[in-house]
Amino acid sequence: MTKQKETVQALQWTGETLKVLDQRLLPETIVYNDYKDATEVANAITSMRVRGAPAIGIAAAYGVVLSVRKHYAQSNHWRQKVIADIELLAKSRPTAVNLFWALDQMKATLSQQSTNPLAAILMCAEKIHAEDIAANHKMGELGADLLAGTKGVLTHCNTGALATGGYGTALGVIRSSYRRHAIDVYAGETRPWLQGARLTAWELAQENIPVTLIADSAAAWLMKTGAIDWVVVGADRITANGDVANKIGTYGLAVLAKQHDVRFMVVAPTTTIDWGINQGDQIKIEERHPHELLLDCYRDEDSYVTAWNPVFDVTPVELISAIVTERGVVLNPATGQGVRGLK
Repeated sequence: MTKQKETVQALQWTGETLKVLDQRLLPETIVYNDYKDATEVANAITSMRVRGAPAIGIAAAYGVVLSVRKHYAQSNHWRQKVIADIELLAKSRPTAVNLFWALDQMKATLSQQSTNPLAAILMCAEKIHAEDIAANHKMGELGADLLAGTKGVLTHCNTGALATGGYGTALGVIRSSYRRHAIDVYAGETRPWLQGARLTAWELAQENIPVTLIADSAAAWLMKTGAIDWVVVGADRITANGDVANKIGTYGLAVLAKQHDVRFMVVAPTTTIDWGINQGDQIKIEERHPHELLLDCYRDEDSYVTAWNPVFDVTPVELISAIVTERGVVLNPATGQGVRGLK
């Protein structure tokens, strides 16, 4: 088995700017954009240059650092301006709870500083980044334990280093498992943005892990053939009872997995758990512009063809076999009272 190499990183802090890999251009083009203020970072999140719940939270944290750097020396009202930037960052994506968790950490640090806050704010952002990477490695090992003896897995969307601080959540589990024994990895293309085809397949290739790409609609037949034992996905938000919001199509995979006796694993750090929401029907689901789905010929204002474009769906806890976090694993969370034991 070929030794794996480390993947490219989605986010790089230079000391003065945040470098963000434009994931819209992958895999054909690798371009890092330099951002110098919070407005630019918020736009990078909204426009999907950076995506993945943990990576969004980390990017937003560095956005606050850039805000303090910009406003502290220029205005006596710098705190109000920084708070306004934090509110702007909070509006960039509504579903990923890691975003709001990271911003809460930054606000708490900011409230404790009566003098120059920049050092403390930067330390907080770097801590969020480093702890996410450490959590990813821990989840990778815990999830790999569950995959012992597995012949094949299917993953959805992108949950690797590009979606996190580094290494990955669900893809981190696959990486850790592959280091122990060869497994067959299948990736759904994940329409309409093709994160599976463009990002996951590319990341796995970078790590010398063979992967087979399938059309999203081929998942049921793949399960029917017996080729996979597990579906392994990430999460953008997990409620207290264990319901999971993730990329659109996840719910369908969970239903199919139940039908075909395939186990279903969710991998996410505890920062993805929203303790303030009891169940999935309370989660606000982001919808993006219909033009992301429509062919050019249907984009005229007088067209009879439109599109419904939800970005996420919610998988009920009853369909989930295991939730893997850096603090431990919850098996059969529907009978184990969701994720409350991790609080």
